Amino acid sequence: MLPTRAEILKSVIFKTSRSGGKGGQNVNKVSSKVEIIFNLDTAQFLNDEEKALLKSRLQNRLDTEGLLHIVSQEDRSQLLNKEKAVAKLVDLIKNSLIVQKKRKPTKVPKSVIEKRLKDKSSNAERKRNRKLPDI
Repeated sequence: MLPTRAEILKSVIFKTSRSGGKGGQNVNKVSSKVEIIFNLDTAQFLNDEEKALLKSRLQNRLDTEGLLHIVSQEDRSQLLNKEKAVAKLVDLIKNSLIVQKKRKPTKVPKSVIEKRLKDKSSNAERKRNRKLPDI
């Protein structure tokens, strides 16, 4: 079951700091950079199978303690950065929990095989007719 935004927000920690980039003097005095720290092990809305699936799919993004860090510092506003970081986290979790359907192998139809062989032989005949006849 996919978690809701409210359930995810209950189990995250927000950290703010000063960000670099555009903003002029505003950058030096306002903490607009937002970092979300999400602990997969303490998330109560996920069962053990979902936690294992998330750990395997997000293993490159987890630190040594199993924490997921999402950072946003694009905007000059802390609120906008917070919203963007939450949206990133929600999308990341929902996309990682989606299980793809198993592919059913299918056979190539006989008509397709016959058409390919017919085209192949007609192409070979066309090239054979370009040669000069042997005397």
